[in-house]
Amino acid sequence: VNGLQARTFGVWTLLSSVIRCLCAIDIRNRTLYYITLFTFFLALVHFLSEVFIYHTAALTIGVMAPLMLASFSILGMLIGLQYLEVEALSQKKK
Repeated sequence: VNGLQARTFGVWTLLSSVIRCLCAIDIRNRTLYYITLFTFFLALVHFLSEVFIYHTAALTIGVMAPLMLASFSILGMLIGLQYLEVEALSQKKK
């Protein structure tokens, strides 16, 4: 890893965390919700590809932690998406 790659990964991580914090503040914003969900899918695919396709990372706790975090977050957000849809329908009926 050179300095440029490290800084790029750092900026990507910072951008993802800002998006996730904004979604936590405005959880009912469906566009932001979908973007946040996409960041977790992107992280999951990134780490899985590094382990299983490129073989540049070993399946250690340092890689397992982001994989588990992304997986559980995707699951939780998909469950939460159902509640956003129900809330949107109830708002339209009023």
